[in-house]
Amino acid sequence: MSETPTPAAPHGELVIRTIAMPADTNPAGDIFGGWMLTQMDLGAAIIAKNLSRSRVTTVAVDGMAFLNPVYVGDIVNCYATVVKVGRTSMRIDVEAWVQRGKDGTFLRVTEGVFTYVAINEHGRPHPVHRDR
Repeated sequence: MSETPTPAAPHGELVIRTIAMPADTNPAGDIFGGWMLTQMDLGAAIIAKNLSRSRVTTVAVDGMAFLNPVYVGDIVNCYATVVKVGRTSMRIDVEAWVQRGKDGTFLRVTEGVFTYVAINEHGRPHPVHRDR
């Protein structure tokens, strides 16, 4: 797979930084897309939890497209930006970038919009905290 051209720099707040390891691969040695999705979900959930000041649950993921592969040893960086805050929900855009282990090249590998709902101690939706 040839690498897709990448925008110059990521957008948003750095929320996750980790290294892709051999345990994160399929039998062919490719990083699982589900592993990448998990990292992005964790990063966006941090933003949603801090914003809502409560538990949150993921209710949707929109528009995932994998632009470049992730290899074992790549440093994976997830950047998040709040797109919209509703009464009980939050939409957060997440960009995933890698720094290649071999030469340090910085590439965007995927992006998606994650929707979370703020929930109370009973698991029921409740309003997102708003500073007044």
